[in-house]
Amino acid sequence: MLQRRHFTAAVAAAVAAPQVLAQSWPTRPVRVLVGYPPGGFTDVTARLVCEKLSQRLGQPVVVDNKPGANGIVAVDTLAKAAPDGQTFAVVIAAHAANTSLYKKLPYEPKDLMGVSLIGQSPLIYAANVDGPFKTARDLVAYAKANPGKISYGSSGNGSAVHLSTELLKSVTKTHMVHIPYRGSAAAYTDLLGGQIQLFGDAAQGLIGPGKSGKVRLLGVASDKRLDALPDLPTFIEQGVPGYVASTWAGMLAPAGTPAAIVKRVADEIAAIVRLDDVKARLDGMGTIPVGSSPAEFDRFIAGETAKWGTVIREAKVTLD
Repeated sequence: MLQRRHFTAAVAAAVAAPQVLAQSWPTRPVRVLVGYPPGGFTDVTARLVCEKLSQRLGQPVVVDNKPGANGIVAVDTLAKAAPDGQTFAVVIAAHAANTSLYKKLPYEPKDLMGVSLIGQSPLIYAANVDGPFKTARDLVAYAKANPGKISYGSSGNGSAVHLSTELLKSVTKTHMVHIPYRGSAAAYTDLLGGQIQLFGDAAQGLIGPGKSGKVRLLGVASDKRLDALPDLPTFIEQGVPGYVASTWAGMLAPAGTPAAIVKRVADEIAAIVRLDDVKARLDGMGTIPVGSSPAEFDRFIAGETAKWGTVIREAKVTLD
């Protein structure tokens, strides 16, 4: 009988230990790596979440920008960090594409674990206001009638817009010329100047210019319209069946981080993205709040890796 009581007590302690760990953590500031400069979609989303995480965890949650190599610099830093719950990273769609874009990465996917998909931001496409097409339907028709005459800009080779537009070319059987830039700001400037005819970006970057009339918004690459742009039809509505492309933001941790800590962060993120002020900010950015579990995010990354791997191979895109 005594042995049974000892066994029961041991089991109860083992079950309670992870919960105690998650509740007592963190005891010092937490670092969140971001692989892009301040001000962009990734950075803005990370800071919005980290500000609320700081309040809810009772410790500073500090964003550490480490731009470079399509986000790889930050992810490699994360992969080599101690799995103690003190270091995380916010990544975007490029993270899933990098597996196929590069022949060799400085880390292995097994070095990382998903925490939570924060939100998804469907891509929006825009044209110069003096351009020859006014809608996504017009764009496809013009591209078919004028193969190679449309130049589209992106923030760089292997970016979400580059790969998404290659997917668009594939599903519409059109030919458009890719012009890679060192960042979306330069591509946007050339769109305004007429040097390129088409530009795509996360919704955050084009909502303002579209509403002010600086650019002509053509369509959103989603299965439903955005709350921030209810009058802008999707590509699907305009005759491009199944064309869905987005960037997204999610949090990763080093593999081996205690599951109780990872779950707590995931739970906190799920609660944060549903706060009225955060949801309003995300909606204004054209970002759909998600807040997934770690397992759901791991499955999501696997699906994105497979999807963009196919696009990369068919379009023969490489960065090495």
